[in-house]
Amino acid sequence: MHSHSTLSSFFITTILLVFYHLKCEARDSINVGNPLKDSRETLISAGNRFELGFFTPQGNDKSHKRHVGIWYYKLTPRTIVWVANRDKPISGSCGVFGISEDGNLKIWCNKEVIFSIAVPKMSTFNRTLQLLDSGNLLLFDGNTTVWQSFDSPTDTFLPGMKMNDMELISWISPSDPGRGNFSFRIDQDVYRIQNRSTLYWKSGELGPRGIFLYNEKLPNVVAQIFSDNHTQSDQVGQLGQTYINYSSFSNVTRASYCNYSRLVMNSSGKIQYYCNSSLLWFEPRNFCSEYDACGKFGICNTTNKPMYCQCLQGFKPASSEDWKAGTYSDGCERETRHTKDDRFLNLKLMKIGGQATSFDQAQEEATCRNECLSRPKCEAYIYKADASKRETDNSVPKCYIWTDLKDLQIGYPDDELNLSLRVPFSYIVSANPSKGSGGSRNNSRTIYAIVLTVSLVGVVLVFCSSYVLHQRRRMVDGSGNQGSIEAIPMLSSYERERQVNEMLHETDKGIDIPSYNFNIILSATDNFSDANKLGRGGFGPVYKGKFPGGREIAVKRLSSCSSQGIDEFLNEVNLIAKLQHRNLVRLLGYCIKDNEKILLYEYMPNRSLDAIIFDHNACLLLDWKKRFYIILGIARGLLYLHQDSRLRIIHRDLKTSNILLDEEMNPKISDFGLARIIEGKRIEASTNKVVGTFGYMSPEYALDGKFSIKSDVFSFGVVMLEIISGRKNTGFYDPQEVMNLLGYAWRLWSEDKALDMVDPRLKESCEKSQVMTCTKVGLLCVQVDPNDRPSMSTVVTMLASESTALPNPTQPAFVLRRRISVASSSSSTKPDTISSNELTISMVQGR
Repeated sequence: MHSHSTLSSFFITTILLVFYHLKCEARDSINVGNPLKDSRETLISAGNRFELGFFTPQGNDKSHKRHVGIWYYKLTPRTIVWVANRDKPISGSCGVFGISEDGNLKIWCNKEVIFSIAVPKMSTFNRTLQLLDSGNLLLFDGNTTVWQSFDSPTDTFLPGMKMNDMELISWISPSDPGRGNFSFRIDQDVYRIQNRSTLYWKSGELGPRGIFLYNEKLPNVVAQIFSDNHTQSDQVGQLGQTYINYSSFSNVTRASYCNYSRLVMNSSGKIQYYCNSSLLWFEPRNFCSEYDACGKFGICNTTNKPMYCQCLQGFKPASSEDWKAGTYSDGCERETRHTKDDRFLNLKLMKIGGQATSFDQAQEEATCRNECLSRPKCEAYIYKADASKRETDNSVPKCYIWTDLKDLQIGYPDDELNLSLRVPFSYIVSANPSKGSGGSRNNSRTIYAIVLTVSLVGVVLVFCSSYVLHQRRRMVDGSGNQGSIEAIPMLSSYERERQVNEMLHETDKGIDIPSYNFNIILSATDNFSDANKLGRGGFGPVYKGKFPGGREIAVKRLSSCSSQGIDEFLNEVNLIAKLQHRNLVRLLGYCIKDNEKILLYEYMPNRSLDAIIFDHNACLLLDWKKRFYIILGIARGLLYLHQDSRLRIIHRDLKTSNILLDEEMNPKISDFGLARIIEGKRIEASTNKVVGTFGYMSPEYALDGKFSIKSDVFSFGVVMLEIISGRKNTGFYDPQEVMNLLGYAWRLWSEDKALDMVDPRLKESCEKSQVMTCTKVGLLCVQVDPNDRPSMSTVVTMLASESTALPNPTQPAFVLRRRISVASSSSSTKPDTISSNELTISMVQGR
């Protein structure tokens, strides 16, 4: 009897387990008699990539409005890629989604049809709805596909979709998936965003017969996602895992797999490209990226805050009141009529719109210029004679005439457009023509008088300069004969300055960096006033300046009273002028005046990284997400220097104070005074003069003068650990043992307490797995043996890929522990030093 009871219990338990297994096993399809109910029941694709079910938009929980949608399976936060009933939500949890008896897809609530998707009728209704690993929801009738969600996208484009005549329509807000104001579509190979009926943004397009009007080109991977020609069956289980070449985004040659790639039309009006959870690209980037932001004849400049728009020379706002109020849609209007005496101003632009026609007969720029002058409606021209095709093919036009100018933007892209703007002669000579019948003659006399005066002043200045120079040399020579020691530095300084000017003039054709007048810089910085002083670098103070028109700059003043810093000055001008990367600071110009050596950079409103992460209050501006973004940016900038630029460059002084942050907290590596070029395929070199900053120098460089790309990797590791902890490597002390940050990080890592190193103010915002990865990569970078340290290409891959297996780090360099005993302190003031690396730093010039 007891045996029979035990056997019955066994069978019942087995049946329950089987039933439970079947109940819990995820399904990927439904049929007519088996709908999906709003009771936490969902469909999950066969490869566990996508999930379909009822959901409430994030931030809209109190409304209890429910939608049917598709999202990535187990991706946090939940990312919706398709919504069925976006404009007709259900109140409460009464919803049922499935195939109705008439073959259509419907959503019911208490037997009332709330939403319906009409599909083509067939002779039979043997229909099945299946969710694929591509994110596509397919409705089959037998073996025939009668409907798919890829033909009806909402705000998200997934790999495998085909845009054709479709469009992506934004959500109303992040918490409301209803149809919003913004839409994205492709129109004749041009990508466009509409704000209702108004054009809001468009991608790069070709103008008349091949001239590029816009430099806002889509990254290759974003353009490629629209031209995917795989069949639907090929993409099951594979779509969403896309091979990404990151050079499309930041000139970084690195490849990785993107498990979840998508393009999203955001509710704020931005088209965004995501790889996994990382936002890699978006447009419009700023106000000037919006279409026709400043109206007709208006020019947009992102450096002019808060008033981005200006009128072209010779034009004025069509409505002054609207411009003061920040409304620029009416644009500008010409102040004077065109005349045959008009001249042209050269403008370097990154975007040009409006109406243009080609003038095929012009084979020289003078012909193009005269053609524009002969046309009453011509506002500007572009003459392009530098293209190789045009040099060999006379049928390709070189001259383009603009009769209407709009959507103009100043910038510094890799390939600027040179526009010659037609302006009155008075704007060139800075003198207004006299009125009356004798105006033309008087104007000519005025011009001749100005030219003559300037020439005479120039001759006098040259004569005076020569005389002063002659007297100075005589004084130096005479003092030298008398054995004067004080006169020697003057001669050395003068001769060195002369050499600097000659060297810059010799390389000027190669670097293409403008030279600025010293008086303009004095005016821009208010005579280098303390109020404009931003700080002091290794080779001089840095000031904030503002040019006429409102453009802000950073002015670096180098070694004004001696020859010190000239080598670094030349090095920085020659190096940074040849580097173009979003994570490197941009050099705008230079100035040489007597003993003054000045460099002009783009202004970074958020200062340097050390000024934020080491400040108790300012550090709150950088949560973990921003700090990780900064770490990635620095890594990509270094990778460009080591591998992807035309020159292999070792920075040699990477530190937090040399990482500048722009208005959007994008990191930019600066201060290339100590950088060195490594010729050919070499990756290392040596020097007898070790220069750098304590705490950031690798041991092989500090001790033996050997530097390589792995020296920069060491510095990067220190910077990364400082970003994570919010503490400096030097001057950091543990309560138990006196050591630097590297030693502290290593001890915590060895004790499986790495998270204790994280800045306490990051506890709430940090992703623990990401922090652990960064800490491990940081420790790998600061290992003693350079051969053990990863290259920057490997570092970037490690940081961006969650699935990459990382090797275990060994003990870092410079792990110093000092123990001061009571006995020794009574007889000596010097503490005993115990070093696991037994290193002694010498011959180092600290900064």
